[in-house]
Amino acid sequence: MLPPGGRVSAARLVRMLGEWRDQGNRAGSAGLAAGIRLLLFDGQLPPGTTLPAERELATALGVSRTLVASAWDQLREEDLIVSRRGSGSRTTLPAAHVSAPFPERLQPLDLATAAPGALPGVGLAVDAVRGAFALELSCHGYMGYGVEILRERLAQRFTARGLPTTPDQILVTNGAHHALALVLRAMTAPGDRVLVEQPTYNNALEAIRSAHVMPVPVPMPEQGWDLEGVEVVLRQAAPRLAYLIVDFQNPTGRRLDAAGREQLAAILRRARTPAVVDETLVELDLDGDPLDGPPPMGCFEADLVITVGSASKSHWGGLRLGWIRASEEVIGRLAASRRAFDLGSPVFEQLLLAHLYADPEPMLRERRAEMAANRSVLVDSLREHCPDWSFEVPRGGLSLWCELPAPIGTRIAVAAQTVGVRVAPASRFSVHGGLDRRLRVPYTLPASDLVEAVRRLAAVAARVTGSPGTLGSDGLIPVA
Repeated sequence: MLPPGGRVSAARLVRMLGEWRDQGNRAGSAGLAAGIRLLLFDGQLPPGTTLPAERELATALGVSRTLVASAWDQLREEDLIVSRRGSGSRTTLPAAHVSAPFPERLQPLDLATAAPGALPGVGLAVDAVRGAFALELSCHGYMGYGVEILRERLAQRFTARGLPTTPDQILVTNGAHHALALVLRAMTAPGDRVLVEQPTYNNALEAIRSAHVMPVPVPMPEQGWDLEGVEVVLRQAAPRLAYLIVDFQNPTGRRLDAAGREQLAAILRRARTPAVVDETLVELDLDGDPLDGPPPMGCFEADLVITVGSASKSHWGGLRLGWIRASEEVIGRLAASRRAFDLGSPVFEQLLLAHLYADPEPMLRERRAEMAANRSVLVDSLREHCPDWSFEVPRGGLSLWCELPAPIGTRIAVAAQTVGVRVAPASRFSVHGGLDRRLRVPYTLPASDLVEAVRRLAAVAARVTGSPGTLGSDGLIPVA
């Protein structure tokens, strides 16, 4: 994400916009304006960002300067950019967008963040760990590898899932995102390549680009994984690292079976390519028990697989705790590299999570039951209000990967802002943008909010496609 008051180059803005095609001066300029509008409202182009010159952006997009100028005119009319002779154009936000609240019936609903609120037991655990925390106060509090009791309990969880693990194979981090950044820093250099699935987790792509390495995508087919494609890319592109999500892949929700994991491990072994396997969603098997699921990837390849996980989706994102499971040698390298980032994770939160992992199953079952119920609500609502959207109901995870009847995903994401729904366009989950026939819809909001969010999305989709009768004369959705 750009810092406030920064400057965005034409090349970077093209990447942020994703796949964008000239559809004639009028449609093309409207599409470009919509893309810039979405980036601004979503915080990717903070107010005060200096935009590239019209001629420079036109060249980068391969369109006429007139088209770009027309898009800039539209954005100026909406008070979304301001231009001054000699200093270019900058993004801004009109006062109405900043201060005017939505009407009560249109309170904002966030479908862009696929993360649930905290489980009730998280708050109760605060009192339970006060004594253990008091004992730590006489120490300096810097624990580069993590608090020992938490490392022990995370190791026990891996062992219970079939991957024998010792505390020395665990490094506690500030979330799975931080874990990936540590691995990238320690194991790649600027200009290296990293193999990724396409689509994949959008924040992982940001971490990869921030490390100045190049994501190399392997498109996922309609079903499963393209393991032959993985092998071809490993052989031809020679990436330094792979980043994979084999448990309820984000955003598709798919899970690689044991046979596929064994084949994938053999491919990595032949290519001698380390792989970061993201298990952030592994505990969210909504139709079964994670302890009965496919063995962790580390069971099939002990030396090359680096597993990262997090408490963010299973317990609460506000804990900001994750972990890395790898060989002792790799953990040592990562701990040494970490000193350039920070000197350890917060002690109190680690003690709290250790308490929750003393007997993890009751709370995890509660989370699974909650998300399974939400999944059913979302599935039913989409089938009722968006019958021309198609999707597979995933066994686990936190979202549906919807296929739309036309390439209108970005337009829906932009228009949804006007009715108080925030949803991430599918281009965010792609290395080179595109995927405009897709939309990720999480089921992490409360059930009543999910129903309302789908109702609004259906109205927006109807407006985008030109279907009549779904919006009121004021542009809002009629409330029964």
